[in-house]
Amino acid sequence: MSTPAYAAASAKAPLAPWTIERRAPSAHEVQIEIRYCGVCHSDIHQVRGEWGGGIFPMVPGHEIVGHVGAVGSAVTKFKVGDTVGVGCFVDSCRECGACREGEEQYCEKGMTATYNSVERGTRTPTYGGYSTRIVVDENYVLRVPAGIPLDRAAPLLCAGITVYSPMRHYGVDAGDRVAVVGLGGLGHMAVKIARAIGAHVTVLSTSPSKRDDALRLGADDFAATADKTTFKRLAGQFDFIIDTVSAPHDYNAYLGLLRRDGTMILVGLPDQPVPLSAGPLVMGRRRLAGSLIGGIRETQEMLDFCAEHGVASDIELIPIEKVNEAYERMIRGDVRYRFVIDCASF
Repeated sequence: MSTPAYAAASAKAPLAPWTIERRAPSAHEVQIEIRYCGVCHSDIHQVRGEWGGGIFPMVPGHEIVGHVGAVGSAVTKFKVGDTVGVGCFVDSCRECGACREGEEQYCEKGMTATYNSVERGTRTPTYGGYSTRIVVDENYVLRVPAGIPLDRAAPLLCAGITVYSPMRHYGVDAGDRVAVVGLGGLGHMAVKIARAIGAHVTVLSTSPSKRDDALRLGADDFAATADKTTFKRLAGQFDFIIDTVSAPHDYNAYLGLLRRDGTMILVGLPDQPVPLSAGPLVMGRRRLAGSLIGGIRETQEMLDFCAEHGVASDIELIPIEKVNEAYERMIRGDVRYRFVIDCASF
């Protein structure tokens, strides 16, 4: 099936119209007519070759929502017309310990990413959601509940699950004091989800101008980290810190904000090594941990949780021809808080 898409021909090229060939669904596959696709900052890193190993031409996009257009002969989980989504990966080995335990994102043989990856067996490149349709094995498709506006559901498939998974894994609970470092695409979802769990939420940001937004999103408090007295005033205050920042920053200073036995969880990926001292960890029996998205089972749990609690992403909807402009605005931090492509604009 000839499918309109936007692709980067090389790491130096802007995204431009392209056509990809999508196969008809095989026995266990679902064909999805894409309605919306979120724009993740990792799309920029990969399109511009900043992480290396890019497969070009590259069609980005791993925050995909739409409707089932066709199903294979053996599909049992979905039917034509169902509202569905696809996140950061479309396959895994299905045999290793991680896959058997529903943690496919940690597949020991490597998950098959939704784009800039190669399919198992055929070794053909995967192309993502900056297109009008995609074909995915039914076991890697999510059901999007009716309670979430579809355009605002798209970023949940990456930003939402990235912050939900560590909160569940490390046991964030009602009444816990949670700090969220950074108020961007990930941070704003961390605020909403932690608040829905019932935690007391404080946003820590270098931008004092984000105070009003933080409180509007549900935060109980806000502190500007450019003010160095903040670290003294809030020392030992938090049970958990969700660190969403991808720029290098001082982990040691933030670890000092944890209570004894507190946990700081990294979901951002700085592009340079960050120095770490043993002192803040040892003296408070604190933990520094990391987390990567979530498995299919947990991502479905997250979608159901968000529908139940009225949680969705704050977005700016754009036509596909504005995507290069959106990339530049994302780099400047000029988005509140996630761009979403309206795929009807192709």
